[in-house]
Amino acid sequence: MSLLSILMLSIVSLLESNHTVNLTFVGDAMQHAPQITAAQQSDGTYDYSPCFENLRDDIAWADLAVVNLECPLGGRPYTGYPCFSAPDSYAQQLKDVGFDLFLTANNHCLDRRDKGLVRTCQTLDSLGIPHIGTYPDQQARDKAIPLIVNVKGMKIAFLDYTYGTNGIPIQGNVIVDFIDQQQIAQDITTARERGAHAICVNLHWGIEYQLKPVASQRDLADWLVSQGVDLIIGGHPHVVEPMEVRYCEEYDKNVLLVYSMGNFISNQSDIDTRGGAMVKVSLRMENGRAVIVEPRYKLFFVQKPRSGGENYVLIPESRPDLLRPDSKGEFTRFMQRTHDLVTSHNIDVPNEQ
Repeated sequence: MSLLSILMLSIVSLLESNHTVNLTFVGDAMQHAPQITAAQQSDGTYDYSPCFENLRDDIAWADLAVVNLECPLGGRPYTGYPCFSAPDSYAQQLKDVGFDLFLTANNHCLDRRDKGLVRTCQTLDSLGIPHIGTYPDQQARDKAIPLIVNVKGMKIAFLDYTYGTNGIPIQGNVIVDFIDQQQIAQDITTARERGAHAICVNLHWGIEYQLKPVASQRDLADWLVSQGVDLIIGGHPHVVEPMEVRYCEEYDKNVLLVYSMGNFISNQSDIDTRGGAMVKVSLRMENGRAVIVEPRYKLFFVQKPRSGGENYVLIPESRPDLLRPDSKGEFTRFMQRTHDLVTSHNIDVPNEQ
């Protein structure tokens, strides 16, 4: 090998070792009826801008930020639980605060039936928001999946699947990506064939309000690790569940496994549902493949309105000074309980100080 070739390889190696892509993930972005009421303005519009401002810098840190949109944009009348339909401005504000990719495969995606699913996809398209998990028809899925995003030259594939749709059946041609190992394996293979350096599988799974993963989650996680994916990011339980970095011997690499990040924002009342975890992780190219670097989490709390004119506000753990006095007790309890859980069970995924 010539001196020039050796020099060029050394330069490429140096550039790869210093090249990182930052990713941020958050959990379930809900829209219960009181949230819709709090956002409604006197002119009939809906303003969600106060909700997310305290996390704007954390979201902006990421080269790509991902959120689970757990409410269809089904049009009026806007409704909360049990069958959701959120204003379009909710999605717009999530985009404006910095989220780049919306996940839509969840148990509420058919709350407004096929029509609502199609309208959600069309609205996100009109807002210029990339999304995966549900599709108007098979042709749309074939065009979208696998979604491979080129971030700073790193190709990252994103996939999204749900365990079900609350028993609501598909009535026409719409597609929901259900958890099906044969389909997932095929999508992973296709992603690799199309040059993905890293593969992120997002899952709506588990049992609501369970603080630890159940057997079905653990089994599926084991299988996904064996398939050589790089990130397994979960939601649905509405509470934070443990996270870990697991070594995959077959592929000789680490895999980030997050069972549940809890709620991003909601009106739920149980103390363990009053907030969630933001997961941050960097990927770095080494020897032509992506490597996980510095995975960590950051907790935040949902402060509910106290009176008319106030909105729901997300408050990071590091900013208790932003709390109203009447919220401090719940804030403290949520933080203590969640830290007790993850400190006891997390593996190599520390709290961001």
